[in-house]
Amino acid sequence: MKHSTFPKFYLLLVFVPLSVTAHWLAYPAWLVFLLSGLAIVPLAAVIADSTEKIAGQVGQSVGGLLNATFGNATEMIVSIVALSEGLVEVVKASISGTIIANLLLALGAGLFFGGLKYREQRFQSRIARINASSLSLALVVILSPTAIDMTSDGLTASTIDRFSLVASFLLLTFYLLSLLFTMHTHRHLYERGGDDDGDVLVEQGALARPLAVLLGCSAVLVGVSEVLVSSLKGTIHSMGLSELFTGVILIPLFGGAVEFITVIRFARKNKMDLAVTVAMGSSLQIAMFVAPILVFVGYAMGQPMNLQFHPFELLAIGVAVVLANSISADGQSNWLEGAMLMVCYGVVTAAFYFHP
Repeated sequence: MKHSTFPKFYLLLVFVPLSVTAHWLAYPAWLVFLLSGLAIVPLAAVIADSTEKIAGQVGQSVGGLLNATFGNATEMIVSIVALSEGLVEVVKASISGTIIANLLLALGAGLFFGGLKYREQRFQSRIARINASSLSLALVVILSPTAIDMTSDGLTASTIDRFSLVASFLLLTFYLLSLLFTMHTHRHLYERGGDDDGDVLVEQGALARPLAVLLGCSAVLVGVSEVLVSSLKGTIHSMGLSELFTGVILIPLFGGAVEFITVIRFARKNKMDLAVTVAMGSSLQIAMFVAPILVFVGYAMGQPMNLQFHPFELLAIGVAVVLANSISADGQSNWLEGAMLMVCYGVVTAAFYFHP
């Protein structure tokens, strides 16, 4: 009989009612924030387990997309609620922080822990190159508003807002085209070994249970995320943290738990194509889907949000994209490359903590 790889994570589900109770009883904001953040971890483990089972039935391309989508649901929910409360800068910081965490921490942890078990691991380099090019495109778009602002005199905020709307539309268009490429015209490239012979045979009975668990945990995740956001302002003030550090580091650590656990899990099973797809695909989805959607949502809510990020965030994103692309380009990995990415994330974390 096969047992779950993460039974200990399931014990942490106790933090779900604890976080809700602490919220209702108006406990200190930092405690509510911590409890709700810990509650996300076991939910992420269950989602990771369910997504892997679904991926085994529907194929790696659909499975990787499902994991990235449900993993990023937390960031989307947290960001929309934060936008409604006027925390625009925190939302923008969480977008950049999630991209950085996925490329440095999640991918790095996967390469490291997978590399401890296997001397060398391989994945499809051509898929890595496609992801690298797409990440470079996202980086160009994210850099553009700041570049426009720095090279123009008398530029108004409304101009950047309008540019962000146009850029968001173009990013969404490219994201939809990439889905067409991944799921239809070139789906065979994303299946194991790149030799998919046709449609995947799906057993409906085998899909029903993990799909129900996936949807159920995602619904609970919505409630826990709302508790997390409600304690955000109080936590920032009581702990003396900056909005930049909270958005770039703290929120992505909790919100990205799905990706972190899943990437490590796939890497330890030597499923490196899936591990790399989840880590890099999640970053692409944040940059090309979540961020543009939040721009439109913010505009509709009367809380304008543009794509102009803090210069230090842009530097960190650029470093993450360049380093992740460099390591993944050859289609081979080892534990030292994983350690390199994680050390880089540690440096970035310290830099944001000490940044005024």
